[in-house]
Amino acid sequence: MTQYRAVLTNELDQLRDDILRLSSMVDEAIEKAVLSLRNRDVLLARQVIQGDTAVNELRYQIEANAMRILATQFPAAGDLRAVLTGLHLSNELERIGDHAAGIARLVERMEEEEAVDSLHKLPKMSKRARKMVQEGIQAYVNCDPERAWAMIKRDDKIDKQYNKLVREALEEMRDDTYIQRATYLIWVGHNLERIGDRATNIAERVIFMCTGEYVEIMSDLDLEEPDFLA
Repeated sequence: MTQYRAVLTNELDQLRDDILRLSSMVDEAIEKAVLSLRNRDVLLARQVIQGDTAVNELRYQIEANAMRILATQFPAAGDLRAVLTGLHLSNELERIGDHAAGIARLVERMEEEEAVDSLHKLPKMSKRARKMVQEGIQAYVNCDPERAWAMIKRDDKIDKQYNKLVREALEEMRDDTYIQRATYLIWVGHNLERIGDRATNIAERVIFMCTGEYVEIMSDLDLEEPDFLA
């Protein structure tokens, strides 16, 4: 292995490790945000909000490192796609952290609110959203486009959960005393649904990194088998 190749390999490994660290941070943020909602734990919610600063800082560090690799190592082909994917994933993960912090901020606003029946739907959505992010990152680590594609095809499930949550919350709003509480829960559900969308974005970029193919899912009608599965 040439000295150039060794340096580039080490820097790509560091980029991957930083992406893993960032994904672990946002996964914990989602878990804590939903737990704070279930337990009306405002102190835990504030930990999530405060922790978002560290998420942002790591994202910018990853971005700076990726730009340095592009400027000094001149990666090509698969190496270039790996760097560009790192840039993309760091942005998506940072935004996922923002969604977790958004849930935590809603917990602060709901501190004095009474319970709403549709709350029990949110932990299921949270579990699915976290699983999607985890699957996307594992596909990235293993350069596994098939795994990324399998995760993309499951995205409609979290959309269906969100739509059901909205219908039930709107039903509860028939009682005027539930309007504000149910609205907060819809916002929480929206944040979880957006996490699922960003996990799909991660999977699309992983497919690009591994195969060079662009796959963008706009609707259920787009779920045709890509060329790399042929």
